[in-house]
Amino acid sequence: MEQYTLDTAMLRLQEITETLEKNECDLEMSMKLYEEGVHLVSFCSKALNDCKQRIIELGELGAGDEGHDTF
Repeated sequence: MEQYTLDTAMLRLQEITETLEKNECDLEMSMKLYEEGVHLVSFCSKALNDCKQRIIELGELGAGDEGHDTF
């Protein structure tokens, strides 16, 4: 699979969805697109979970600085 960013993966998922919704592909191509979509959903889910974890960690880090002057 290509190297994706979250943004490009989501755009590709949108393209796949639109293509499959048109119902113009044969079964083999539909299955290939569906499989690619499953991999992209997994990639996006992991990327979003990683971002969520980073936000939590940064929040905890910031919470530890309460009461201290940053200036």
